[in-house]
Amino acid sequence: MKLARPDVRHPRIVLAGCSALVEGDGDDAGLIPALRSRGLHARWLSWDDPATLEADLVIPRATWDYTERLGEFLGWTRRVQNLVNAPAVVAWNTDKRYLSDLATAGVPTVPSTFFAPGEEVRIPAGEVVVKPAIGAGSVGAQRFCDGDLAREHAMALQADGHTALVQPYDPRIADGETALVFLGGRQSHAFNKGPLLPPPGEPAALDESGTYAEETLKPADPDFELWDVGHAALAAAAAKLGLEVGELLYARVDVIGGPDDPRLLELELVEPSLGWRQLDDETRATQQREFALGVESALDRLGLGPLTNRPGLHRRP
Repeated sequence: MKLARPDVRHPRIVLAGCSALVEGDGDDAGLIPALRSRGLHARWLSWDDPATLEADLVIPRATWDYTERLGEFLGWTRRVQNLVNAPAVVAWNTDKRYLSDLATAGVPTVPSTFFAPGEEVRIPAGEVVVKPAIGAGSVGAQRFCDGDLAREHAMALQADGHTALVQPYDPRIADGETALVFLGGRQSHAFNKGPLLPPPGEPAALDESGTYAEETLKPADPDFELWDVGHAALAAAAAKLGLEVGELLYARVDVIGGPDDPRLLELELVEPSLGWRQLDDETRATQQREFALGVESALDRLGLGPLTNRPGLHRRP
């Protein structure tokens, strides 16, 4: 007796970039081969390409122009059939007011004050950083020693419809940020990001696409105290969003300082660079396999696994 052929699905997967950098900056070049090695086929598309709506699973990886079209972008995250990280994660994490949620949850965080359009801006004494609460790639972020100039920049952001974020400048940033990468909620690897902001009053230098500030990266081997901050940030975010930590396909936690007083600067859950090129070939291959396994887990969770029956199971509720 012949056995029936199993109804094997081949889900359509898209890695989403932006029109200026459809395939990102090249750091993610190994992801499609890593997915293919697990029998998963993916392609790159700009997030605003209508073909993304036909995909079974969309993974934002280089959607770096979303800040200029936030309403359209957030609407798109809800229209695609399935998105990881999930639309609720994206909506929460695109606004840096999430830092207040993490601080309230007890995560050691760089002090942050927010001023919505129309609110009076108060600048603390000392050197500060002023940036838009919704922004990516350090676009619009500047350092100031002069309180009046800092206030003017914050008010200019407000005039453009942005909520302004004001933070005290921590001199430890001169040593760069430690970027902690998590895959499926588990710590993966880390790298160091050199200081992004130029001297006070000068805007950051952007790459040719104008979507992110130029970075100097190098490998890092952080102390466990920094990883503890990363784990705490992910746990607090998952609790806030009603998720299991493992549902976060990827995350990057940017921390400043050393083991005596590490502080979270940002939690990136939307489209962070993951620093693959800072890893040796063997480690990169191993960790990109972990990324692919995380995609497999997401497909299974969403009813898109290879032996899942097709009808009615590939769209989120």
